[in-house]
Amino acid sequence: MAVGRVGRPHGLDGSFYVTRPRARLLSLGTEVTVSGRTAAIVRRAGTERRPIVRLDGVEDREAAEVLRGCELAVDASHAPKLEEGEWWAHELEGCAVIDGERLLGTVTSMLELPSCEALEVLPPDGGAPLLIPMVKDAIRAVEPAARRIEVDSGFLDGTPPKPGAPPPDAGRAGEAPR
Repeated sequence: MAVGRVGRPHGLDGSFYVTRPRARLLSLGTEVTVSGRTAAIVRRAGTERRPIVRLDGVEDREAAEVLRGCELAVDASHAPKLEEGEWWAHELEGCAVIDGERLLGTVTSMLELPSCEALEVLPPDGGAPLLIPMVKDAIRAVEPAARRIEVDSGFLDGTPPKPGAPPPDAGRAGEAPR
């Protein structure tokens, strides 16, 4: 499971910033794989949005620079257990997004926005991606095992609900983890 990418070095000891971080998976002692090798995080500093880490065996700025741009990954079995109605981004990527029988597109990624997380959905015709907020009013059901997410496109485009549609709180999915 990807937890970020090696960013620019920080200091002289081999520490570096992590770009696109999943900060809750970057704790001291966690074993990460980068560039084909596994190493433990031996230093964790910075903020949740801009974490700084140092890996065992990466001893200086030059060694950190060599890894710059490489993906950091952890074994999914080491990830914390999620609550009901929470999903990791990789579980939703590739899911079909539908409203009833209408295919709206396929999830390409999950984005962290200031107020919530949102699914980036590529329409089947290849047009501009849609952003679908991971909020109860927009999401009807999330079924990662079935590779599908049902949404209320009326909420997304501001049109009133269809006659006979379930009320806003009926069968809605929970928000994704923050």
